[in-house]
Amino acid sequence: MPQKTLETSVIDFTHAIGLLFRRVRAAAASHELSLTEAAVMGRLAREGPATTADLARAEKMKPQSMGTTIAALEEMGLVMRKPHPTDGRQVNIELTAKGVAVRKGVVDAKRTWVAGAIAQLNEDERETLFKAGDIIKRLVEK
Repeated sequence: MPQKTLETSVIDFTHAIGLLFRRVRAAAASHELSLTEAAVMGRLAREGPATTADLARAEKMKPQSMGTTIAALEEMGLVMRKPHPTDGRQVNIELTAKGVAVRKGVVDAKRTWVAGAIAQLNEDERETLFKAGDIIKRLVEK
């Protein structure tokens, strides 16, 4: 059997990563958050309250688009606006208790699916997968 070319291997690899990403997202689909909404909630959970402009910069979006995302999250009761502690002209966005719970549910659902899938692999496959994870992490941190 002929050996794959680098290009074919890259295509297969990116396809596999895409499938994995979609399966993990599907595991938490009952929460029905967009990628942007989930990213904003994750950022708020990790880094704490932030202004709309700060969130827009962090997610490389226009402030108006971030405003739409924040409004949708606010309508769902997942975030709330609070006065900025030092600048009366600004407003901070932070997770509500419901937002924290929903985010935890999403994270738990994803981890449960991944853990179940990995548990079906044999020990050598798991070791290879975890080593690949370390390599992927190095790639994206460059």
